[in-house]
Amino acid sequence: MTRTFTQIAATTDVHSALERADCLLAHLHDLRETSLIADCGDFFEGTGYYQLGNGASEREILTTLYDVLAPGNHGWPHYFEPGLREMTVCANAVDDSTGRPLFDRIRIIDVHGRRVAVTAVIGVSAFHSIPADRRAGHRVTDPATALRQLMLEHHHHVDAWMVLSHSGFEADLRLAVACPFVDVIFAGHCHSDIYGPVNVGDTLVVKGGELGTGYAVAQPAGSGWAAHTSLFPDTGRVPGSLAALREKIASTGRMLTARLGTLNEPYQDTELDRHRLLQDIANRLHTGLGADAVILNDTALRPTHLKDVLTLGDLLAIEPFGNQLVHAFLPAGRTADIDILLTHLAEQVGPLVIAPRPLPEDTRSVLTTDYLADTHLGGRTRQAGLQLGQAVRRTIATPLPTPEEGAR
Repeated sequence: MTRTFTQIAATTDVHSALERADCLLAHLHDLRETSLIADCGDFFEGTGYYQLGNGASEREILTTLYDVLAPGNHGWPHYFEPGLREMTVCANAVDDSTGRPLFDRIRIIDVHGRRVAVTAVIGVSAFHSIPADRRAGHRVTDPATALRQLMLEHHHHVDAWMVLSHSGFEADLRLAVACPFVDVIFAGHCHSDIYGPVNVGDTLVVKGGELGTGYAVAQPAGSGWAAHTSLFPDTGRVPGSLAALREKIASTGRMLTARLGTLNEPYQDTELDRHRLLQDIANRLHTGLGADAVILNDTALRPTHLKDVLTLGDLLAIEPFGNQLVHAFLPAGRTADIDILLTHLAEQVGPLVIAPRPLPEDTRSVLTTDYLADTHLGGRTRQAGLQLGQAVRRTIATPLPTPEEGAR
């Protein structure tokens, strides 16, 4: 099919939220005829669809329906896979030793007769949230500096600039000030309630709905550009060419309905308070397992609406990252002032849950997640033999009776 682009449509932070995949599949398929389809990162990780399928369905959606991708911190290794690497652009991710770009830096396309440069950046803080072992040998440069350099190289044969940014909406407002030559910044990474479009000088900053709910659009308007957001319609016919993919996603969805237990009263029929749950878990680990100290971070879990029964899908939505609990040293030289250490850690990973609180000044090791241990603390010393997801399940639900027990 010959495609003539009249606009650019961009999703962001889908996070493997494939519960309404039919809507996304049908609508993106219809948009493809006249739209360049882009994603601003974090298409992977966040639900049981990813945990059970290892990203296979997400990869097939991207390679079938999308044209260009920005890399996200979640699923970072996937962007180096054959098929996806060729689709990924990024102006500021480089090899740590050579300084060479990890991906193509730019795509130049025709949109309604205009030569349009499409590029991407990943924010420094977003990059540093990638587990250390997954980004080994990689680094990022300042996004604004990278974009200005790219503009100097290509301005003579480009009419407009589009940036797919995985940095956060507030960061993108600052990026628009630093790079006024950019026409539209498609924002991602932030999970804020701000979608725009917001004008910063002549630059528009806009973000589509996260978790597979919608997308943002930019299209020529007069001598400039217009932008808006849209939700995926609740109905749509998935074409026959995508039927096998649709069934693969549906099959995974059926597995996620497996019942694991009855939710305990504080957690029934409510939006999960992840800080409260993690505090319950930390207290149990501290007293029940005899850990000297426990440090967890709120963003290890996701808020999820719960009913009265815990399903596999619920559990994997609450803890979608497969964290292992480990014992870890606190960073050398940082234990003299525990409060300063904890403040710095919270700045990196978000609100902390700590047991006991306050931590004793002589604390040298803690029970924590493998992510915190390897990326932000002094490294793990040994496994605790327990996954964070197992601790979640034991805390919020009572196992369902076995068939034998139910027959008594």
